Amino acid sequence: MGKRIRVQRRGRGSMTWRASTHKRVAPSKYPNPPKEALSSVIAGRIKQILHDPGRGAPLACVELETGETFYSVVPEGVYEGQTLEIGRKADVKVGNVLPIGDIPEGTMVCNIELSPGDGGKLVRSSGAYATVVSHTPEGTLVKLPSGKTRYVNNLCLATVGVVSAAGRTEKPFLKAGAKFHWMKAKGHKYPRTRGRAMIAAVHPFGSGRRGGRKVTVVSRNAPPGRKVGLIAAKRTGKKK
Repeated sequence: MGKRIRVQRRGRGSMTWRASTHKRVAPSKYPNPPKEALSSVIAGRIKQILHDPGRGAPLACVELETGETFYSVVPEGVYEGQTLEIGRKADVKVGNVLPIGDIPEGTMVCNIELSPGDGGKLVRSSGAYATVVSHTPEGTLVKLPSGKTRYVNNLCLATVGVVSAAGRTEKPFLKAGAKFHWMKAKGHKYPRTRGRAMIAAVHPFGSGRRGGRKVTVVSRNAPPGRKVGLIAAKRTGKKK
């Protein structure tokens, strides 16, 4: 019997696979102010913009006039010391946070909540933005970075603007060490050997034999050790 494959070893959670999360600053979440406050405007100020290990976009520490502090991803164009507004009556300016039902159609937004009060779930990676398409009785129709559209509850908060650090992926790593440390911060193993390069005893895709390759789609209920490749894929190949 071959050794346990990567996905089986990962499940045991040893230090090889663990991200150094103790270095992280804070989760990016909107505050939970009372509904009465959100119906008007709460002012805030960006105290500091900082780097969060394992996150592509910078993080802003925002202090509200109520004394509450929260961290959020930074839209392009904001700066330390800038005043922001949160609430229904806030201006539609870059950096301000409004319920998505009050944001005009065609506006670019980021850090969108999926359900009111969850702190922001969608469109948070560097350079990402969604576009408000229309307001309907079902909710607000939003076009996501993938090109997919979906309805979002009108009370969900969103930040006006595009997430900063858009050109981050254009800079080359230049050496393997830089890539290793980048992967380590995220808890990913690097370098990563292809399953096809292994022998049949240690991976389902392994063996040097040529010819018809195995189908790489596996069942959602496959056991660990077999569950590699395209898991419960609806479709494969390039979209036409």
